Amino acid sequence: MSWLGKMLGGAFGFLLGGPVGAVFGTAMGHQYDRSTGRSPDRRMNRAEVHEVQWEFFAATFQIMGHIAKADGRVSEAEIAAAKRIMLRMELTGDMRKHAVRLFEEGKHADFAWESALEKCGQVCHKRYGLKRVFLEIQLEAALADGALRPRQEQLLLQICDQLKFSRFEYHLLRAALEAQLKVAFGWGGQHTNQGERNTSPYRAAPSLADAYAALGLKSSAGNEEVKRAYRKLLSQHHPDKLVANGLPAEMVRLANEKTQQIRKAYEMICESRKI
Repeated sequence: MSWLGKMLGGAFGFLLGGPVGAVFGTAMGHQYDRSTGRSPDRRMNRAEVHEVQWEFFAATFQIMGHIAKADGRVSEAEIAAAKRIMLRMELTGDMRKHAVRLFEEGKHADFAWESALEKCGQVCHKRYGLKRVFLEIQLEAALADGALRPRQEQLLLQICDQLKFSRFEYHLLRAALEAQLKVAFGWGGQHTNQGERNTSPYRAAPSLADAYAALGLKSSAGNEEVKRAYRKLLSQHHPDKLVANGLPAEMVRLANEKTQQIRKAYEMICESRKI
């Protein structure tokens, strides 16, 4: 029985608007369950897989560059984030040069980002897992300097529109991603020194609240709810499943990292509950 989206939606809606918001959030969560519960498309042939992989890889770095330049200047933290993602993907030689070239293309003022994203969306089609990974990568890169600027968030919301993510799904994914990054890497909010803006998120010890948020749960969730949420998230981010749907081989390591982040959050909760 599908339940995760309804539970998350109810909690999220309650925070926004009390009992009435909870009812609305639960209804939206039902739609989220339906979208994440869809069966993948038919098995692709080799040519189709290569097309998906190419469009996904190209759009990932082009859109990343475009979002980084959204406010007119690419910060050192954003450049470092792009390099860090390339490093985690173990890109070397020509592949790394190609990723850098795509990132630079995206920074150009006349870059047709809607067209690039449309191509990616078309080949990904109903493969929700791939589109979710794409959005998570863009969010992680955009959050590299500690906070989203208005133009960056505007672009991310436009990306959600093209990829058929609702605002509700966007906010759930963003909240979970920020918590997962804090659990895994100690990412925090913005750190300032004498009123000046720092260009990187400071490291802070993850809390138990972060672990619950990483799994999309409230601390009042029962043990069985915790286990079900953990298993569902692992299934959604399973590298083999994503590769079968066209995730580029170079990005498998990012998928593995995501499952490790989810597992670490789950282990923190289990340790606190002695389960």
